[in-house]
Amino acid sequence: MATPMGSIFATNITPDKETGIGSYSLADFDRALRHGVAPDGRRLYPAMPYPSYAKLSDDDVQALYAYFMHGVHPVEQENKPSDIPWPLNMRWPLALWNGFFTESGAYQAKDSEGMLWNRGAYIVQGAGHCGSCHTARGFAMNEKALDEGSPHYLAGALLDGWYAPSLRSDPNTGIGRWTEDDIVQFLKTGRNQHAVVFGSMAEAFNNSTQFMTDDDLKAVAHYLKSLPGDPERDGEPWRYDAGSNAALALDQRLKVPGAQTFMAKCSSCHGVDGRGQGQWIPPLAGSSSSMAKENASSINVTLNGSARVVANGVPDAYRMPPFRGQLSDQEIADVLSFIRTSWGNRGGAVKPEEVKHLRDRTDPASSNVIVLQMR
Repeated sequence: MATPMGSIFATNITPDKETGIGSYSLADFDRALRHGVAPDGRRLYPAMPYPSYAKLSDDDVQALYAYFMHGVHPVEQENKPSDIPWPLNMRWPLALWNGFFTESGAYQAKDSEGMLWNRGAYIVQGAGHCGSCHTARGFAMNEKALDEGSPHYLAGALLDGWYAPSLRSDPNTGIGRWTEDDIVQFLKTGRNQHAVVFGSMAEAFNNSTQFMTDDDLKAVAHYLKSLPGDPERDGEPWRYDAGSNAALALDQRLKVPGAQTFMAKCSSCHGVDGRGQGQWIPPLAGSSSSMAKENASSINVTLNGSARVVANGVPDAYRMPPFRGQLSDQEIADVLSFIRTSWGNRGGAVKPEEVKHLRDRTDPASSNVIVLQMR
């Protein structure tokens, strides 16, 4: 996991007694999970989302402990230390960080809300730790909010070369145009009429959300749809614009920078009109990545393609291919500028130097890659 200070490597959490967590007591496990403190007193970096896991119930912590100790095969594998340099790698200041930026105590249900809402809030804020990606960070790399009490919560954030969009009812950059059923379908199958999982969300789907129960998915959807959007930040709701440069006559359209590349590389899947192919190939017209001012996701997925979506053990046949080796920085900037300013999209133009920056950061041949390549 990349941070501005250096890379952090996830540790062995199999029940191996020498290199994993096999010697942890329930109290040790609880302290690490909900408070970010290892048995030897070492503070964990909040890349492990203990600020969210702090909200887990005692029963769920006990259930997790039982699973890790008895349901996971132990593997002897030494942990790799982070490459964060001294003095930034000193961990004692994390105690002060925790005092400022974390909250103690398990989730407390709100009497003013129903059971479905509270269940969804518990999952999103706690076990799901959705805010770790979708909530913007402050100057100290802290999440600006940990629950719906702040408009910053789940309002979208840039992280590791991807832009995690708003999960609030923002019609342009969030899920304002989605129904609760749309959210359930997206988390259960990895796709709906509005979008297909890609980037970091593809990993979350492949390894997590598709295995949730229908009742819990409905609870998550119900909670997320209760979060209001911000018209001042998000702007007027998107509408398909047939009078934009994408709707010009073909001979005129091809004179627009990026249009020829779009017709040659993109239109056969995403449609000449940008509306995609139902739930199988997502629309570019009105997509959150095409409406957001942050262009990292647009650039990253064009350079590196999308992960293979694996639902019910079956790999998806419709994968976004990487264009890293086919298109130059200028060509990618032009085609993305075309997409992000067509069909009513308001994301804005992309500069070739922005493409180069992410190309260098995500180069699989480089030893300085900080964005994990899709696998």
